[in-house]
Amino acid sequence: MSTISTLNNLIETLKDGQEGFRAASEDVESSDLKTLFSKYSLQRSRFAGELQEVVISLGDHDPADSGSVSGAVHRGWLNLKAALMSKDEHAVLAECERGEDVAVAAYSKVLEDTDLPANVRSIVQKQAAEVKSAHDNVRNLRDTLAAAKR
Repeated sequence: MSTISTLNNLIETLKDGQEGFRAASEDVESSDLKTLFSKYSLQRSRFAGELQEVVISLGDHDPADSGSVSGAVHRGWLNLKAALMSKDEHAVLAECERGEDVAVAAYSKVLEDTDLPANVRSIVQKQAAEVKSAHDNVRNLRDTLAAAKR
């Protein structure tokens, strides 16, 4: 798979996450979670923009600019709607973490590409570390909420 194709797939994953976090921020009641999910949605938008610039610099003047139509299902964000409707913050956090599992895996897959140019690898590694941090934060919030419910 070419670097451009690999990055376009990652952009779609980021756009799916951006949309998932945006929806979560609009529908949760906790102001702390609204703020956190908005922050992560903006982060994903920024990351996608950075990668779109790289794709353009590599010669593709039409980089991915949206999430995938069918990909939202396997990218882990589909069940978010049901969790949001339930108003159960633990369920929302669990679904956000599931989406984040997919994002972490997508970054890992890109970083396995030995042909990735060094400048691109540097950007992807930096983003991957922040995505992993967001994943771990969402997971820890979910676990804390679960423990508080017991």
